[in-house]
Amino acid sequence: MTRILLPVLTLGILVFAANPASHLYAASMAADSSRGVRVLQTLSCLQCHRINGNGGTGGPDLGWMIGRNFTPATLAAAMWNHAPAMWSAMRTRNIAPGDLDEQAAADLFAYFYSVRFFEKPGDASRGKAAFESKGCSSCHGLLRANQASAKPVSEWESVSEPISLASAMWNHGARMAADVAKRRLKWPQLTSQDLTDLVIYLQGQHRKVAVSEHFELTSGADGDALFRTKGCAGCHVGTLALPPRLKGRTLTDVAAAMWNHQPRMSFTAPELTTTEMREIASYLWAAGFFEDSGNAAAGRQVFAEKRCVACHNAPKPNGRAFTGITMVTALWRCGPQMLGQTKALGVAWPRFEEEQMSNLIAFLNSDR
Repeated sequence: MTRILLPVLTLGILVFAANPASHLYAASMAADSSRGVRVLQTLSCLQCHRINGNGGTGGPDLGWMIGRNFTPATLAAAMWNHAPAMWSAMRTRNIAPGDLDEQAAADLFAYFYSVRFFEKPGDASRGKAAFESKGCSSCHGLLRANQASAKPVSEWESVSEPISLASAMWNHGARMAADVAKRRLKWPQLTSQDLTDLVIYLQGQHRKVAVSEHFELTSGADGDALFRTKGCAGCHVGTLALPPRLKGRTLTDVAAAMWNHQPRMSFTAPELTTTEMREIASYLWAAGFFEDSGNAAAGRQVFAEKRCVACHNAPKPNGRAFTGITMVTALWRCGPQMLGQTKALGVAWPRFEEEQMSNLIAFLNSDR
């Protein structure tokens, strides 16, 4: 049996209704990437798909679908569009479909995030260019310090894991700010792509610490308290509240935004341990990850154009939210029957672009 090495992600998912004016629904669901890969195995997905090169050859490698900026709505749309071909292949191979409840679907999302399914791919050559163009190399050499107070990369234990690196960068900011001011330089701004590329490049240059196989997030349960005690909540309220501003962003987006924001803070940035950084980043990221940003009015049109009305009345909100998770679960459980009904009615199987799925989810969550 081929052994599949996977990064582990334990994530507390906070699910909110997409429309703030609708019936708000909040739930906490512990999603785990290690359970997610077991779901893939239990549902026999690996008979057709591969994970990082291991598995079947009939479908794409699910561990390397990183060429696009995936969101939960995108993944739901991709699975929806793929479903008829998937069911046909399962019938040909005599594969029983099994069951996929919302917990299992959440675990799948956690797994895909743990293999960076929702992140942009990193590039070491771009990371090297960023390391030099952003001014990092003027102080930090690879093997020896270029400035007396700057550790060389070979001594950066934090490069073994992105959250650790974000924490080290944050704590380094106060000292760096003084040096930047003294040398009359500009604070280097980082995009999430810059940060991803830097991590890939620096990991390749490191000589002391093995790169971690784990990319861990917590439930963010302590993140709210830390967000307050560290002074963040005093400024980030109202229009400056972070969850709406970070909605749809990846964890790397959050880390890069924190770095860029630091010199504009009205008080000295508090130090954050790696654990504290992970809790705050997880809290901010998870709070909006499954909350979609679609347009309900456009979703109403999607509901009509895709002929959903041929079988369904637009459901009224009943205290639960529709998310990428619920759409995938509904597809898995009801899709085969729905495919038969569409054929009987002479209606084409509905296919969705990411924006259409996002808008449909917003419509299903809206007051009607």
